[in-house]
Amino acid sequence: MKEARPALRYAKAVLKLAKEQNIDAEVNDDMKLIVATIADSDDLDAMLKSPVIKASDKKNVLDAIFADKVNNISKGLFNILGENKRMIMLESVAKQYTIVYDYHQNMQTARVTTAVPLTSALEAKVQEKIVAITGNSATIANIVDPEIIGGFILRVGDVQYDASISNQFNELRREFDNSHYIPKI
Repeated sequence: MKEARPALRYAKAVLKLAKEQNIDAEVNDDMKLIVATIADSDDLDAMLKSPVIKASDKKNVLDAIFADKVNNISKGLFNILGENKRMIMLESVAKQYTIVYDYHQNMQTARVTTAVPLTSALEAKVQEKIVAITGNSATIANIVDPEIIGGFILRVGDVQYDASISNQFNELRREFDNSHYIPKI
């Protein structure tokens, strides 16, 4: 992760510029689009990471893909990364931007792992739990993992609340392993 610190610096600079022009939310949408596009296209990801392809060619491809989809600040990011031969960092910069933007907006993302997809009623209950734990509401990212059997695992920032059935089974297993229970035969 040697590119994390420079990516954060680029993201903060882009956010500052976007705030000055009062379009920071629009740029945040652009950054989410860039991350999603790179994640969806293995070819685009490989092209951006290729040391053989010239930075100017990478910039031209990005300009063609995002021609009328992103604003000038996002296009300026393509230019500056191309000039500094750091186009490989585009996805990291875009991810860092959304993190920094959310932080400045006092928004947080909660990852909720469930055995089945969340319904709107369950999402409301989870939102209540998030407010009870952190004091703030959050956007919810649902991850479906059938291995937790039931319940949910909530992670907000560095706080984790595990109310899954698999966790309860593990706690029971630890209790039985630690106790000196000898059954009658």
